Amino acid sequence: MKQIVIIALCLSLSSCEFLWLKPQNDPSPTQIFDEAWNFANEEYSFFEFKGIDWDDVYNRYSPLVSDEMTEVELFDLLADMLFELRDGHVNLSSTFDISRNSTWYLDSDPNFNYDVLERNYFNGEQRFASGFVVMDFGDVGYIRYSSFTRTINEAVLDELLTDFQDKNGLIIDVRNNGGGSTLNGDRFVGHIIDQRYNFGDIRYKNGPGRNDFSAPQPITRSPRGDTSYTKPIVLLTNRSSYSATNTFTLMMSQLPNVTVIGDTTGGGGGYPANMELSNGWNLRVSSSISTMPNGFNVEDGISPDIRIDLDSALLYNGIDAILERALSELR
Repeated sequence: MKQIVIIALCLSLSSCEFLWLKPQNDPSPTQIFDEAWNFANEEYSFFEFKGIDWDDVYNRYSPLVSDEMTEVELFDLLADMLFELRDGHVNLSSTFDISRNSTWYLDSDPNFNYDVLERNYFNGEQRFASGFVVMDFGDVGYIRYSSFTRTINEAVLDELLTDFQDKNGLIIDVRNNGGGSTLNGDRFVGHIIDQRYNFGDIRYKNGPGRNDFSAPQPITRSPRGDTSYTKPIVLLTNRSSYSATNTFTLMMSQLPNVTVIGDTTGGGGGYPANMELSNGWNLRVSSSISTMPNGFNVEDGISPDIRIDLDSALLYNGIDAILERALSELR
């Protein structure tokens, strides 16, 4: 009799549709937490390098998970946990937010101001070609590349480097270049070098153990196109030179005709691995290790040959101290 009454009530109430039909297998916050922690545990590549005790992180954060917590509360908790990896390549993405750790550049001086360049150095005379800002300073060529997401047209790059062959040298400005495709870095470097180079090694995570990595694979690049620019080059970097820009700097810094000026790059030496969690959120973590031939791990950045910060007083008067040092270096 009681069952008949319940069924009759449900037939008369639209809300009973949810009582009977709502899926009962929605992932719980505890399940999502464990998925995120385990994915990082098996795929993240810099635990040893950064001295991170990931088990301790689990012990501190797992008691904070509750199956009654909201989506936002769970997201914020996971973001705080992932923040401990100190890695700009570690992101949790949902429909309402993306977690990030930006301390790798926010704790440093900007060392870049495009407005000063445009108003006091370019004066409307710059050209725009294949994602580059190009300037002829008379005796020195200048190429600004603001993002490795912009595909390089190699024919255009060949033409630019040919045009600058009669200069004292070339400035390549990758300050505030947050990265993109390393293929564009390969294209650029291929038009600088005149022989095959081995720039270091890369190892990829290939198993669930924290020390499960592939054998080192050489980072080798060969000349491309018709032009090899072997005259003096100055590469300008700052802490916002990240990811693919860090890899580009890894290669350029080892060439005999290149001097790096500015600040240490932001790092980002690991290619990311991605996972979709059961609730639809996406998680990515660094999952490889890149090193120079001497074994130097580039995850935390590459130091310049000449360390210079922008001077605030000079900047106020329209002078970029880093660019000025580059110009003087080549003159």
